[in-house]
Amino acid sequence: MTTGQTLRLGVNIDHVATVRNARGGASPDPLRAAKLAEAAGADGITAHLREDRRHISDADIEGLAAALTVPLNFEMAATDEMQAIALRHRPHAVCLVPEKREERTTEGGLDVLREEARLGRFIAPLREAGCRVSIFIAADRPQIEAAQRIGAQVIELHTGAYCDAHAEGRLAERDAELAGLRDMAAFGHGLGLEIHAGHGLTYDTVGPIAALPEIRELNIGHFLIGEAIFRGLDPAIREMRRLMDAARGAV
Repeated sequence: MTTGQTLRLGVNIDHVATVRNARGGASPDPLRAAKLAEAAGADGITAHLREDRRHISDADIEGLAAALTVPLNFEMAATDEMQAIALRHRPHAVCLVPEKREERTTEGGLDVLREEARLGRFIAPLREAGCRVSIFIAADRPQIEAAQRIGAQVIELHTGAYCDAHAEGRLAERDAELAGLRDMAAFGHGLGLEIHAGHGLTYDTVGPIAALPEIRELNIGHFLIGEAIFRGLDPAIREMRRLMDAARGAV
């Protein structure tokens, strides 16, 4: 692998479904949002089918799998039910995430060390089906080593602590979190893993993460859907793309 490659943007559309489900009915349509994101320059679409179906539904996944022309990144818990759904649709990528019913959004990285043997068995059929397996993980050396041992091809580094520290003005903590992300991106890259990052990224926080040369993809959702209320989804995504490219030195 080489560094300095073009940085991809995956747009997470979960919270379009959150708004739809707050009222019921079919609007706003996550598939329409996905197609608009494609047109705005998204390199992929991320959707998390939660066990409680609080936002994305099974029908949404069916529609996305049938209609997208960019890759679908299917976020899911490591359960038999979700594995069966992934094997039926065979998305381009499967990202394993921790999931707690009481949380508002995914709160931390998956504890691969604690479940290493089970997760190794779990991802084997997904890889055999042609899915790229990613694990949403903390920027922690032992967890990254465990992800590599079980056969994950990709890790997505959790940027939430970095973003929270920035938003709350804890600048020394923010800088320490960024340094950890920088070091662990390089470490994971050295193990032969493809490095992605995401969670909580905004226009104000994306630049330093996008500038890390080992990172190949950022997955951003909640902020973009919120920003779309004020400026529209297309310009919201295009501005994020511009900031990513500028940080990467592509423009």
